[in-house]
Amino acid sequence: MIKIKNLKVKVLDKQILNWVSLDFEVWKNYLLLWRNGSWKSSLSSFLMGNPVYEYESGEVSLEWNDLLELSPEERSKSWLFLSFQNVPEIAWIKLSEYLRTIYNISVTKPPLIPPFKGGEQEKSPLLSEEGQGGGFKWVSPFIFKRFIKKHLTELNIPEKFLDRDLNVWFSWWEKRKIEILQMKLIWPKYIILDEIDSWLDLDAFKTIANLLKELSSENNTIIIITHHFKILEYLNVDKIYVMKDWNIAREGWLELADEIIKNGFEKL
Repeated sequence: MIKIKNLKVKVLDKQILNWVSLDFEVWKNYLLLWRNGSWKSSLSSFLMGNPVYEYESGEVSLEWNDLLELSPEERSKSWLFLSFQNVPEIAWIKLSEYLRTIYNISVTKPPLIPPFKGGEQEKSPLLSEEGQGGGFKWVSPFIFKRFIKKHLTELNIPEKFLDRDLNVWFSWWEKRKIEILQMKLIWPKYIILDEIDSWLDLDAFKTIANLLKELSSENNTIIIITHHFKILEYLNVDKIYVMKDWNIAREGWLELADEIIKNGFEKL
């Protein structure tokens, strides 16, 4: 569980989160709602350790760990994954090497919180026994390209994309599929999606939504940050939080979404 209690956060001396309290339980999916400018995305960036955000007070725990004591790298190893609203482009880093690196780290380094599948961390089919759970025998580029082909086929990603720079000159649609590919590789337990519907046409959104539905399981939690409701047609959501004035204004279930669709946010 991610548990947030009375969290206060500033950025450039501006209060952006004020006494925020909410929980994200594993095996459940969540919708975090409000219109633009309500600092929903700032909450996700703070949770991932963006140094721009200044912690003031409150508690944030991830399972048995104090999340505030963990570096951004440690948070990602603790099975937090953030899908950015604006996916960055990084030149001079090949997509294949980036994917191979995050895969090797996720498999060979013992995480703070393992991806639970029957109570034990899943072993990689690519590593020898000495490479499991903390060894240093990384998967080679040749073997990794063979291994990843099935995922590329599932997502209809051309294999030649592996030789391109990370997200450089990729369309928004292609960037989103690359993010789904990352999720398939590293098995994140908590998946935070920051307006994943941005810049997608209807057909692309439907495809991404259906892929997320396939990824959703009892082993993970999907947290969707948005101001739209279309995702509810594809993905089961267990709870809805509505942010207003830098705090949680309402929380509820699908009936709350129906109320907002009917009356708008202002009448909450």
